[in-house]
Amino acid sequence: MKNKLIAIAITGLLTATAFGDTPSTTKKPLTIQQRKHDQQARIRQGVKSGELTKSEAKHLEKREHALKKEEREMRKENGGKLTAADRAKLNRQQNHMSKEIYKDKHNKHKHG
Repeated sequence: MKNKLIAIAITGLLTATAFGDTPSTTKKPLTIQQRKHDQQARIRQGVKSGELTKSEAKHLEKREHALKKEEREMRKENGGKLTAADRAKLNRQQNHMSKEIYKDKHNKHKHG
């Protein structure tokens, strides 16, 4: 009986230890700043690889600049902070921008 209790206790400790130290498999969403940086890098890489023409890159850069300006204005209105609604709006716009970068990089226009 005593051996059985010890075995159960050891099994319980091993199980708790194994599951207690498991790292989280979910990633934190990227911040607005990280997404801007990543999208700029995607545009630069697209130009470098020839997947984006100069005019496509110029158009994307112009859109990216407009998003930055809008974010600055949102922050200015709220004492340097973004509201949850502002973050949601910027996130939707960045999603759209990301799709536009993808579409332009994968169209048939190639820089020669």
